[in-house]
Amino acid sequence: MNRLYVILIFFLSVATLAAKPKNALREDAHGAKGRVTLQPYLADSASNTGIAIIVCPGGSYSWHDMKTEGVGVCEWLQSMGINAYLLKYRVATVAAYITGFRVLGIGNKYPDMLEDVEDALAYVYSRAEQDGVDTCMVGVMGFSAGGHLAMSSYIYNRTDNKPTFICSVYPVVTMSDKKLTHRRSRRGALGVWRQWNTTMQDSLSLEKHIPADCPPVLLVNCQDDPIVKYQNSELLDSALTAQGIEHKYIQYNTGGHGFGASEEKGTEESRQWKKEFTEWISNLQQQKK
Repeated sequence: MNRLYVILIFFLSVATLAAKPKNALREDAHGAKGRVTLQPYLADSASNTGIAIIVCPGGSYSWHDMKTEGVGVCEWLQSMGINAYLLKYRVATVAAYITGFRVLGIGNKYPDMLEDVEDALAYVYSRAEQDGVDTCMVGVMGFSAGGHLAMSSYIYNRTDNKPTFICSVYPVVTMSDKKLTHRRSRRGALGVWRQWNTTMQDSLSLEKHIPADCPPVLLVNCQDDPIVKYQNSELLDSALTAQGIEHKYIQYNTGGHGFGASEEKGTEESRQWKKEFTEWISNLQQQKK
């Protein structure tokens, strides 16, 4: 039985290595057939506000909630005249997470997902004129693990293509606090062995690395979140405040987790975040004019 398990892991690992592009987003011409995709939801020319947002759905860095935190969010943004780009970034995959075959060091893990959002930003900036995008209003919006990636798109970004604002909804924040860490996301991002590496944990704990030039942030979560402990957002709020970063933190009493832009999920209270976002982004755009 043990021999069979080892053989299975070997073939799964080889298959993963063969399937993984060196630079997935660029080599797949932005999404036609590959594992990394960037799907545009462009605003009508008559209603185009010039705002562009890359949307990063959650899924514990192991899968993607493409419906509620992806397509639903992009369609909502598009209806408001915002150009949305749905990013399917590299994750561990459910199979990798369950089997743990990444013990061999093969498979998707940090910084794969960071490279994907960097490439997505480069793509949006490169098409700004064609898509009617104001380069002063290019942001990243993420949910749960995608909220961690949204903040990472500036904090750890190694390129010149950085977001000018960030919206992070019920985000994973800390990777090092034993009481607050969402361990499933940490394992998804770092892999089976590196999840226990304290240097890596500290490196990806957002609250420890807020730069002084961080762009404006909208932060949203709920106190009754059963998945990612609500104190994650409080840590991020405190870190942003300590650095004097322009941001707005909205904490609801009810709403739970995973409601995205849905009009059915969450609660009436938590669904107000969309109205709050609309006002926040409008004010931000006015400031930049």
